[in-house]
Amino acid sequence: MDWTKKIYKTTITALSATLIMVSGWGASASSVHAAASAAPASCGTGDHGLLQALQNKHSGDISTPLTFSDVQFLNKDIGRAAGNGFMIGTSNGGCNFQEIYQGQWSFKQIDFPNNVHGFALAAVQDGQAQYLIGTSNGGSEWTRLSNKAVSFERIDFIDSKNGFGYNRASTYSTKDGGLSWSKISTPSNTRGAYFSDRNTGWAVVIAPGTGYRVMKTTNGGKTWSLSLKAAFSDPDYGQISAKGDQVDVVLYGGSGMSQTSYSLYTSTNKGKSWNRVITQETAGGGPAPGSGKAVVNKGPASGRPGNLELIGNSTTFLVGYSDAAEKVAVGRSYDGGKQWTNLPAIAGYEGVISFTSNKEGWLATRERDHSSLYVTKDGGASWQLRFSLKILSL
Repeated sequence: MDWTKKIYKTTITALSATLIMVSGWGASASSVHAAASAAPASCGTGDHGLLQALQNKHSGDISTPLTFSDVQFLNKDIGRAAGNGFMIGTSNGGCNFQEIYQGQWSFKQIDFPNNVHGFALAAVQDGQAQYLIGTSNGGSEWTRLSNKAVSFERIDFIDSKNGFGYNRASTYSTKDGGLSWSKISTPSNTRGAYFSDRNTGWAVVIAPGTGYRVMKTTNGGKTWSLSLKAAFSDPDYGQISAKGDQVDVVLYGGSGMSQTSYSLYTSTNKGKSWNRVITQETAGGGPAPGSGKAVVNKGPASGRPGNLELIGNSTTFLVGYSDAAEKVAVGRSYDGGKQWTNLPAIAGYEGVISFTSNKEGWLATRERDHSSLYVTKDGGASWQLRFSLKILSL
């Protein structure tokens, strides 16, 4: 539908125009962004009147509460959040939300390379098997791209055709929008990888009884070279990400008593040298991997590390959450890990972040009786509630 012509032909307010354009979620990102410029003065904080039947269905259901599982923003205005059986979206920075999808798919991860084409790892209702699904109309309709369940734990699409699928041991690439996949050769004992393009990739490799190795390839996995070594007696797995000249890796230690030990390393020169940024040792998880002085000895919320977000060549955000303390917080560095700041925590058990600049970002949390979306405009120093789903009737 030509939404531009429809708006010109219809005498409606600027806000109504915004909502009509977004409801299709197939318009171009530029047209939706233009409409979003007329955002209202005040913003909602509740459920915006959405998903009422679904909330009532899950209310009091402790085993499968209605919660956000992922959030992704393309810029400060346009973004989506999804969970078990639903997806919502906004085009004006969360002042208003619209229901994009409600149905059988329980989303685990969403990935939209643009405002029209998207991909997701999702299960049917609350099943365990995950499938790769895709959309070409902004998320209102989804098609299964895999006949069988996939082993992917994470996906990352560069555009509507090219992307990567990861599990801890293996990496795959696609050139046809997820219809077919080719395995990329990674080192033996890989336990986490990331490719910024088809040639340039990183792998976290474990050397049993010895420690971690971070390896790099510039020829699509044909050969790998050593970039970082971190001693550790019982290496398990790592989380790694890269953007521009920056590479960040979280190396996991042990876990116990709702505590996790880990180290965060950052490089701003494509892995030639590294800063040891965080070394969180815990009573339940033991020592942190690696050696040498770190910038700080605790991560955000002094809890388990969540996902990384890299901006430009020197900015890192890491979310952390503590089950026991019921806190979620973000830590950040603006200078490639030379300095690190753990920011104030908010209530929650789990969290996932999406940042679009070094100041603007989103946080989805699960709290005791709510699952919520927050926005920050000061790099995580403060958060404003924008959407809240009830989990339990109290």
